[in-house]
Parts: sequence; structure tokens; C-alpha cells
Amino acid sequence: MQLRDHALRKPLTGIAALTVMAAVTMTMTAAGRAPGLAQSPVRRPPAQMSAVGGEQLSRPGPQTGPGAPALPSGLSALSWMVSDGDSDDVLGAQNPHWPLPPASTLKTLFADTVLPKIPQDEVHRVVESDFDGMGEGSSEVGVMPGQTYRVSDLWLGVFLRSGNDAVHVLAAMNGGVATTVQQMQAEAASLGAHDTHVVSPDGYDMPGQVSSAYDLTLFALHGLKNPVFAKDCSTASSEFPGGPSTKGKPFEIDNTNRLLTGFDGAGPTYPGLIGVKNGYTTNAGNTVIEAARHDGHTMLVTVMNPQNPERNEVYKEARELLDWGFNAEAHGAHPIGTLDAARPASSDTAAKPSTKSSPAPAWAASANAAGTADTSASYAEATAAAVAVAVGGTLLFARRRRARRRGNL
Repeated sequence: MQLRDHALRKPLTGIAALTVMAAVTMTMTAAGRAPGLAQSPVRRPPAQMSAVGGEQLSRPGPQTGPGAPALPSGLSALSWMVSDGDSDDVLGAQNPHWPLPPASTLKTLFADTVLPKIPQDEVHRVVESDFDGMGEGSSEVGVMPGQTYRVSDLWLGVFLRSGNDAVHVLAAMNGGVATTVQQMQAEAASLGAHDTHVVSPDGYDMPGQVSSAYDLTLFALHGLKNPVFAKDCSTASSEFPGGPSTKGKPFEIDNTNRLLTGFDGAGPTYPGLIGVKNGYTTNAGNTVIEAARHDGHTMLVTVMNPQNPERNEVYKEARELLDWGFNAEAHGAHPIGTLDAARPASSDTAAKPSTKSSPAPAWAASANAAGTADTSASYAEATAAAVAVAVGGTLLFARRRRARRRGNL
């Protein structure tokens, strides 16, 4: 994200406090700091992890198959996975079935569940109750009560700005937060994503809400088969309907995936990046799902909670793992597991590469376009955004937050 001319256009995000079940969970979304070693709530993977997709995926520590190149040095993520998006082969992983807080990468499951249910051209007049249950301090795209939005615009708010306000409006259109959470849990089960427990539809930190690198990859792979999902997650910037703070004029929303944009010192844009979703909360640290396509071949990488506190570390590790995945595929590395739940999860999975063929994916046409967004804006960005909001006096946003009550987030 760049802040160039975004004053008065992007709502303030920050630290949110939520009391649930007599426990206080401090959440910082788009205004989050890069997590340090002391911030991560868990240090070691469980003694036993799921073997879905192959026995080797249940082992702790880095795992690769015969013929694989050396892994990048310095990988610090608690969990990561590299997968071939065409064959469903898992080429490398570390603790891929470790259930961890997912942050806004969980919005991929929300999109898998809700996007097919509501026509893109449907319009909805937003009411205050649409935001019930939305966590204080949530990342927002700028949805305002009293205004009418197209569903297609709301989805751009979800994918580009990771707007929890857009998520909650869509959830309200889908029957409410509770109904949507139940549907998301059922969708996860249908995809074979058994590490995931859904509590909120937007990934906001909640006690017991977890997913895994394996499950998040499944959500991304499934979502990319939907042309609307593929288009939206590969959109670098767009216009969003304006409100009182912009005098009714549309304003630009930029994708916050720095691996795509190269913003804020993340380096050059990654060639062929499709995007998918990135996120940040205090409990989750930085998380990201990335997909890229080179020479007609697709690679997916999921990275959860790098422990190196360097700025943009999650993008650095995702970049290195994408490079490693394409290199491993080119060298004929043997897989260590599969994303296809119908294939046997046995040692035979790692014995030879998959010969499974698949039709041209929906995302192929937009593989070189820009794409993804989420809540992993930096602390500096959040500070600048806060100043912009204060200067602009966007009182309607503040009033709306004061009026909200804690609910399902």
C-alpha cells in the first residue's frame, strides 16, 4: 500500500480489545507491528499433527522429497507449505498441519463459501445492524450505512483492503454472522480442511479460531477455480464508492500485497504473481497465501508467522519459497504429500510425482495481473493513516465505531 493521496479515503485501523469467555484477546489488524519473537503465542508444534495428504506432512520440522533442491536458508516461519497447483502435489513443508491463528487469510474460506451464493450485480443498502459483531479496530474499506453498494464492489473491498466492514455486510446478506460461520465450517470440512475451526468470518483474532498452512492452501486452490475469486484476488487497484468524507466521489483502493506491488521496500514485484491473501493480527503474526504462474505452471505457497522480526519478512520468505518451488518442480523433485483428499495418504504419495492432469485453471488468464490484498499493513502505514483520518475529520467512521457493540468478533 502507498499512502500518496489516500488521506480522507482509508479508515483508521488499530489495536482492538475484545473480551470473550472472560479472556481478553488483543488484536491489531492492518495497523499491526511486525511480530517479534516474544509476541508469538506458541513456540513448538504439537507432538502429533494430522497426516491428511500424506504421513510425511505430520512430521515436525522442514520436509522435502528426493531430488528436491536445498531449502532457502533462514526460513523462520512457524509453518509453511509449497504446493504444485496443477498436480496437487505438496513439494515441501514445515509443520503444515499446525493449527495456528490465520488472520485475514481466513477470508479465502469466507469467499469460497459466500461468493457463489450472492449475484455480483445485486445491490444492497447498508444499515447499521449489518456491522453487528464486527471487532473494534478492524481493518475497513469504508463501507457506510445508508449507502447502496453492488456486491461486486463489496468483494473488491474484501480482497483489496481486507475490509471487515465489507465482510460483515456480505455476511448479513448471507443470513448473518452465525449462519455464515456454520457454512464456512461445513465448507472447510467438504474440502478436507480438518485443522480449521471458524469463529469469525473475517479472521479477526478469536479464542479457538485456527487454521493451518495445509488448509489455507486448500482454500486458495479451491477459490482460484472461481473466475470472480481469481479476478478479484489478482486486482492491484480499483475504485470504491465514496461517501461523505469524499463528497460522494469514488476513491482508489490499493492491494496491500507487497509481493505483488513492491511497495514499502518489499522488493520488485514477483513475476507471474496471481496473489491470493495476506493478513496480520497480534496472535497470528504475519500470514500470507501466494500463488504464481511461470511458463504455464502454477505454484502455491502459504507462510504463517515468521519469527524473524525484519520488515517484510513474510514476503521475503514467500518469495524464496516460490522460487524454491519452481526450481523443485523443474528438477523433478518427488512430492511429500498431496492436496487431493481422494488420493491415498500413504508413503506411495512420496514415491513418485503425480501424473494427474487438470484443465486450464481459471486464474491462468490473470496470472500476470496484479493481485491480492489484506490486513498486513505496517505500523508506519497505520500511523500515517491515523493522522490522515484525524486531519480529515471522518467523524462518521468514529461515530459508527462508538455505536458498535462487541458480538461474534
